[in-house]
Amino acid sequence: MIITRTPFRISFAGGGSDLEAFYSHEPGMVISTAIDKHMYIAVKEHFDLNFRVSYSKTEFADTVDQIDHRIVRECLQAVGTTRGLEIVSMADLPARAGLGSSSSFTVGLLHALYAMQGKLVSPERLAGEACAIEIGKMHEPIGKQDQYIAAHGGLQFIQFNPDGSVFAEPVVCKVETRRKLNERLLMFFTGGTRDAREVLSKQRAGTAEKLPALRRMCSLAREMREVLTDGRDLNRFGELLHAGWEAKRSLEPSISNSAIDDYYERGVRAGAVGGKLLGAGGGGFLLFFCEPDRQARLREELSELRELSFSLDPEGSKVVYIGGDRV
Repeated sequence: MIITRTPFRISFAGGGSDLEAFYSHEPGMVISTAIDKHMYIAVKEHFDLNFRVSYSKTEFADTVDQIDHRIVRECLQAVGTTRGLEIVSMADLPARAGLGSSSSFTVGLLHALYAMQGKLVSPERLAGEACAIEIGKMHEPIGKQDQYIAAHGGLQFIQFNPDGSVFAEPVVCKVETRRKLNERLLMFFTGGTRDAREVLSKQRAGTAEKLPALRRMCSLAREMREVLTDGRDLNRFGELLHAGWEAKRSLEPSISNSAIDDYYERGVRAGAVGGKLLGAGGGGFLLFFCEPDRQARLREELSELRELSFSLDPEGSKVVYIGGDRV
């Protein structure tokens, strides 16, 4: 049996510029980080030589083509699996909450399937093949950032180029800067999940009219990297989060709603420097940047929301169990 652990992510700025409708004309840029909340995929040979796939439901199939779960089916076809397998997925957080769970699933499953074949596959290959499956074969209206941060992990500045290539570069900053950033980030669950495809489809359809906002978001991603590299005034990072949220909201009305706007405004009044809704929009987790001495007030103001404690994760997708041995 093989078990992989693949991180979820927080995207700080630049989301939307990783859509082909934008980066096919000019480079897109995103800054994001993996967090210590994960997707776990377990794969083992199935005695009956058919397939058992367990996620929110359990399905049985005699051949790969009969599997209903689209990502599982496409991943099995991509790696050339024909023998029977049992595949089980488990996650620390709910799907459709704005933390890249679908791409973490795809990357983690590909990683496990290649490990079953005894193959060591690079993060770059995992991310590229996950994009080929989700965007190329399944025609999902999503970008490329989630696959790359899930595969690479850490705190990354990711550039999406017109020729289709992607550069993932670790953000170079001091350990103390990373620690201070981590302790100033708070996340709250708004209680709603959403299908990112609907929001992203609307956003993609109007990319030409939204170029100034998307360019602004790329500029904010670059400036965030500079703030972290410099490490002297992290409050500037919070201000950039706020500026990015304002730019993101201008892309498509369905990105936010009155309830989310109210939570956000209350959070800022309670002392947060800035923040944003994570993911494509419409629901999920709100992220805030807040100095430690104001966090108690922020928590009290948003006490009806469930807070998620988390840390930045330096690791990307990883094989954590092989047969009877932990890695």
